[in-house]
Amino acid sequence: MVLVGPPGSGKTTVGSAISRMTGLPMRDTDADIEARAGRSIPDIFLEDGESGFRTLEREAVAVALGEHHGVLALGGGAVLAAETRELLVGHDVVFLNLSMPTGVRRTGLAVNRPLLAGINPRATYKALLEARLVFYRETARVEIETDQLSVADVARLIIEKLELV
Repeated sequence: MVLVGPPGSGKTTVGSAISRMTGLPMRDTDADIEARAGRSIPDIFLEDGESGFRTLEREAVAVALGEHHGVLALGGGAVLAAETRELLVGHDVVFLNLSMPTGVRRTGLAVNRPLLAGINPRATYKALLEARLVFYRETARVEIETDQLSVADVARLIIEKLELV
């Protein structure tokens, strides 16, 4: 199963909860990128730019989809790449959706989210959501609205909808 969604939607946190509840192994492509590059994502953005990061991201997603059998959390922008969307065909992709106010509240001004840094994080987050929403929905088999749900509730809903137990 593959979790997609914007920053703050809970992909890693929910994925870890699903892993605990089902015994499936958990993997996060952002962690894979950092391990492979030997640098944090903000450092990659700073030194290589967004295009350099996206290249590493496409490679990490392709490797993970090919070798990991369990819960896989993708970075929020992974679905922007057409190659990645093609690779997601046939996988159980779950879109963790949330409203813009909830996303801004959950992400705050986190320094580990370079695309949200700037003068107006709310406007940046809104633009990010608008640009990516079509791709999240295009790739997803299941969509979960996470605003009013706990992590455990989201995890249980996914397990139920994908019939993992």
